[in-house]
Amino acid sequence: MNGPVPRPGVLTIDAYVPGKSSAPEGVKVWKLSSNETPLGASPKAKAAYVAAGEKLALYPEGSSKVLRAAIASRYGLDPARLLCGAGSDELLSLLAYAYLGPGDEALHSEHGFLVYKIVTLAAGATPVAAPETNYTADVDALLAKVTDKTKLVFLANPNNPTGTYLPFDEVKRLHAGLRADILLVLDAAYAEYVRANDYESGLELVATSANVVMCRTFSKIHGLANLRLGWMVGPPAVIEALNRIRGPFNVSGPAMAAGIAAIGDEAHVAAAIAHNDRWLAWLTQELSALGLTVTPSVGNFVMVSFPPEPGRSAGDADAFLTQRGLVLRRIDAYGLPNALRLTVGPEEANQLVVKALKEFLTR
Repeated sequence: MNGPVPRPGVLTIDAYVPGKSSAPEGVKVWKLSSNETPLGASPKAKAAYVAAGEKLALYPEGSSKVLRAAIASRYGLDPARLLCGAGSDELLSLLAYAYLGPGDEALHSEHGFLVYKIVTLAAGATPVAAPETNYTADVDALLAKVTDKTKLVFLANPNNPTGTYLPFDEVKRLHAGLRADILLVLDAAYAEYVRANDYESGLELVATSANVVMCRTFSKIHGLANLRLGWMVGPPAVIEALNRIRGPFNVSGPAMAAGIAAIGDEAHVAAAIAHNDRWLAWLTQELSALGLTVTPSVGNFVMVSFPPEPGRSAGDADAFLTQRGLVLRRIDAYGLPNALRLTVGPEEANQLVVKALKEFLTR
């Protein structure tokens, strides 16, 4: 029986596949595949979420007004220039639907976040990838790919899954090389973890430009991945356009309540940063000492590369680790079949990974 047929291109999109979370039965699982914080959500956020359960029968406030005010207060922003969504993924989709269509192009770096390609194709446009240098976005390569069809440029900074970043001077150089009608989308999902002195999330550039937006998330350092909550700051004209096409109640009341509490719990964020500072450096040092190639990362994860030889490959390592309950992320879909992405986990998990990989490499 024939039925409705999706418009051309939809069924050719490779669906996003989240990091796996399973291991053999009876083995304790350490999920290190999704860049979730090992500290969990703030106790204040949990309490706010539970309290919000008293109003589950009521529609949430439609504009995320109180949440936008909390974000604005934290970062010194105008709440009218903020938009909240069901994770930053929804915001990326809204940008694509608002600014892309058939015949348009959206640009991203070679190993950029997979969602950029997905939302571009979903909008009927063409994704274009620019080569990276040392697994890092290359401004000259990006600018060389710009055509008269380019409408959006997506830049994950820091980048997932490589953990690399562009200094702010390079971000500004990228922006300066774009036409005024091209929207630069700065995806700063991991910004809170970065300690590099030459890094900026992009707030300054957004404040002084008519064609730059910055997306952030509550899924990472704030530990609210299960609630799907993100936010964007941008020029008034962009925010107005997205407000016209977003769902009328796209952020739930419990998510808003938890987000307000989370962004106000600076002690919890500081503890997450301190944990990451310690164990990111430790994992990089210990894994490098095993002879593995670890790409320098400023996020809460590292990309570990393996030789492509049988018995020592990334796939072999993944299978070996999974049998021991250590679940990492295969990143073949990013064009990186010889690497695994490892989230900085709790102390016990970090030590178990290093021990298991030493056993894997010396067996």
